[in-house]
Parts: sequence; structure tokens; C-alpha cells
Amino acid sequence: MINDELTYKIIGCAMKVHSVLGNGFQEVIYQRCLAIELEKAGLNFGREIEQAIYYDGMEVGKRRVDFVVENQLIVELKAFINLEDAHLAQAKNYVVAFDFPYGLLINFGAASLQYKRVFNAKYTIAERSGNPENPIIQKS
Repeated sequence: MINDELTYKIIGCAMKVHSVLGNGFQEVIYQRCLAIELEKAGLNFGREIEQAIYYDGMEVGKRRVDFVVENQLIVELKAFINLEDAHLAQAKNYVVAFDFPYGLLINFGAASLQYKRVFNAKYTIAERSGNPENPIIQKS
């Protein structure tokens, strides 16, 4: 089972931001507001976390994910009218690049908040559980 408690809290924070601001702002505005709500919810997180991307053992660039929450999952934000396959692919790539079992893609740009869970195929369903006792998902 996916760590529903953590994703529930994050989605709840996002819903609060969306209910106050609605759609139509730039992504960075939603990111700043979500950081406020995550802090109010007592969640530990890092914002704009950078990760090196490797190809054939060589670093080929760096990417930044919007949030890493509780060292258990990534959260990628968008502010588009509709989520597209490219946005989902980007979030999945981040989950793999950051070596997390799962993450969330949240879109503030639609009339109603949109969110999708994304998974790293490298991990089994049990390893995606988000259990803090699971050493696979612990980051140092």
C-alpha cells in the first residue's frame, strides 16, 4: 500500500493552496504557498533540491525537483490548464533520478486541483510503502 497518510497530507496542503489562490498563477507562486502549508502541517521538506543526472557513468546535467518531503517522496508541481503525458514522464524521471520509490505530480493550473502518483519501477509494491523503517527509501 502506498504511504497514504503522507500523500494525503501533501494533497490536503495543495488543496488548501488551490482553494485560496485558484488557478492562473505561475508555478513559483504555488510552490511558495505550498511550502508554507507543508510547514504548517509539520512536514519536513526540502525545496528546489538538485540532483545530478548520469548517463553511462558520466554526469550529463542537473535537475531540480520542487520538493522532497520527509525524505520519502518527491513532489513536482505544474501550473498548466491540463496535465499532459510529458509532465507525467518528467515526474517519473525525477522519481528515478532521485531514486525514490514514488512521488506526486500536482497541477495547480486547472480549475480543480489535479494530482497523480508516480512510481519508480525499480521498487516493488512493498518497497513503495513509504515505511520509514524501510532502509531502501532512507536518504542520508
